[in-house]
Amino acid sequence: MLFRQLEYFVAVAREKHFARAAEACYVSQPALSAAIAKLERELNVTLINRGHNYQGLTPEGERLVVWAKRILAEHDAFKAEVAAVQSGVTGTLRLGTEPTSSTTVALPVAAFCAAHPLAKVQIRSRLPTTDLARLLREFELDAAIGPFPPEEREGLLTVPLYEERYVLLAPEDRLKPDIRTMTWAEAAQLPLALLTEDMKIRQVIDSALASSGVEVAAQVETDSVASLYAHVGGGDWASIVPHTWLRAMPVTGRARAVRLVEPETSAEVQVGINAAAPGSPIARAFVDVATRLSLDDFFDRPLTGEDRLG
Repeated sequence: MLFRQLEYFVAVAREKHFARAAEACYVSQPALSAAIAKLERELNVTLINRGHNYQGLTPEGERLVVWAKRILAEHDAFKAEVAAVQSGVTGTLRLGTEPTSSTTVALPVAAFCAAHPLAKVQIRSRLPTTDLARLLREFELDAAIGPFPPEEREGLLTVPLYEERYVLLAPEDRLKPDIRTMTWAEAAQLPLALLTEDMKIRQVIDSALASSGVEVAAQVETDSVASLYAHVGGGDWASIVPHTWLRAMPVTGRARAVRLVEPETSAEVQVGINAAAPGSPIARAFVDVATRLSLDDFFDRPLTGEDRLG
């Protein structure tokens, strides 16, 4: 059994199409098919249901693809470990975040790149927490940042990074001049633009509003942080966002941020990696750098006048 055979098999399982898998592996389709057929002969099992087209994995194939991903990940980790000993951490860190964490990810990424200048970072920033956890377990990501709930942590090692609290972001003319805080129930009376329901922050918002005895009534829903800011900046909508956003995306123009109270609500944001040992050296290096940043202290510093918090 060769690593190349496993790579081809994993590619077919991922692409669900022989031609696309061959293209992803930079080989011809006949070469890819021949390698997988040889793998099946060596294992004496059928891995892929075939007709005129790909028709899914057999039960044996479903089992093997899990092992194949882990074997390939360990192989890559070993090569990276050797390279790290010789010349420092190198390669590309595949980092995932959900939209609410994407505004703060530049801080640990900058520290990581400063500590390991030969490494590169590739970021996927529009993934729900459930997808982040799944992609970590399937070795499709090296590390991820998000509010991983306990039910999503199986097979993962997660380390706290900072605590996220929430503010109302609203046009100046929708707020009283001297207001410094607002209850969740009061915020619900404004026309709201919010992130979509598959995002963890939306679930936190819905829960906080429900505990205040009101239902969320979002007039606009979006899966884009930039779109959310644009709707508030246009002056027609308010939104509920993490206080950490005010550092990366200061409030400008007609908008102002007001702290939300009753109930006091927060969520822990963590960095997660696959728990399999020894794991990826580039992922371990990122966790080490990220967790030494004291991000809670950074986000809790008094805001400047530019940030205009209540």
